[in-house]
Amino acid sequence: MSSPRGIAILGSTGSIGRSTLAVIALHPEAFKVAVLGAFNSWQAIVEQAKAFHPETVVLVDAAAAAEARAALRDAGSATRVESGEQALKDAVSAANVHMVMAAIVGAAGLQPTLAAVRAGKRVLLANKEALVMTGPLLMDEVRRAGAELIPIDSEHNAIFQCMPGGYLPGDPADGVTRVILTASGGPFRCTSAEKMANATPDEACAHPKWKMGRKISVDSATLMNKGLEVIEATLLFGLPESKVDVVVHPQSVVHSLVEYADGSLLAQLGAPDMRTPIAQALAWPARFASGVQSLDLIAVGQLAFEPPDHNRFPSLTLARAAARAGGTAPTVLNAANEVAVQAFLDLRLNFVGISTVIDKVLQRLDSSPVKALGDVLEADAAARRLANTLIEQSAGAST
Repeated sequence: MSSPRGIAILGSTGSIGRSTLAVIALHPEAFKVAVLGAFNSWQAIVEQAKAFHPETVVLVDAAAAAEARAALRDAGSATRVESGEQALKDAVSAANVHMVMAAIVGAAGLQPTLAAVRAGKRVLLANKEALVMTGPLLMDEVRRAGAELIPIDSEHNAIFQCMPGGYLPGDPADGVTRVILTASGGPFRCTSAEKMANATPDEACAHPKWKMGRKISVDSATLMNKGLEVIEATLLFGLPESKVDVVVHPQSVVHSLVEYADGSLLAQLGAPDMRTPIAQALAWPARFASGVQSLDLIAVGQLAFEPPDHNRFPSLTLARAAARAGGTAPTVLNAANEVAVQAFLDLRLNFVGISTVIDKVLQRLDSSPVKALGDVLEADAAARRLANTLIEQSAGAST
């Protein structure tokens, strides 16, 4: 019997991190939690460390790390506690880590994800922003380092499962002509544009099918989440934007589809539970239990599909334009979106203002080629500065 494989879970206190630990708990013979990482949620990570006994805990925030260090010392734990982004990169690159769950939300997950790829690990990519920001750079690093990149987003994982046997993301798959991403439609699928203008953060975060963090929930409400997934799909599966379609599927049972040259359309179905793609990625190319109940097709009854409404959800259109433009455009899109969503959550911007800010930032910052990581970071910073300025100006004009 082979020894357990070491896994690092970045963003362990978030929903994906907790689901990953739940799956691992079902298979203690297969996995050893080597690293737990988060930003500053030290109480939650201390409880996780007590349960899973990792060798290392990393909290980016130094004060939170000090609290966790003291708490684990008092509990008699041998777990080492480190702080800072460099400690996170060092931890995922260590020899005791075989695979990395990259689930830190937003641009903050970029550097540790890159470190894991460069170290040649199997990277379970739940952080779509890292790929959207860096584009071909990240995929080039995957090829150079011989890393394995397996998507965790339910849609991209579904596409991965429908690809030919032995396929790994990075290049086009033989015979695949199109992929179709499904979208639940979010909480505002049937809401008028007038009502959406006055939507509250709690309303935007009330997803009908998935329980997620607030940032990704807002992205789902604007359909920016699907727009980012279009960009991600072009990179993962080597397809042009025109070959990545989106359909609204309210039941969230068909997670995505792949079309082949012979006309076959393969779909992956399952209950809306992130433990399924997590288990698939952990076990690949084998399969094992995820703890998810079997899908009851009779209870589901019927499957409905409809086109997305680009007028009410302009963020999807903006993301598609960024995918076609390439270069730094996806980086700018992502950065402006992160700033605008946070402003909405902080009650400094209304819901429809999110896409307005993104549109203005994209118009004012021309796309340029991405030749190195510095190009990405510069574009990200410029977009954030401009988005913040626009939001401040908007707030000043309304007072």
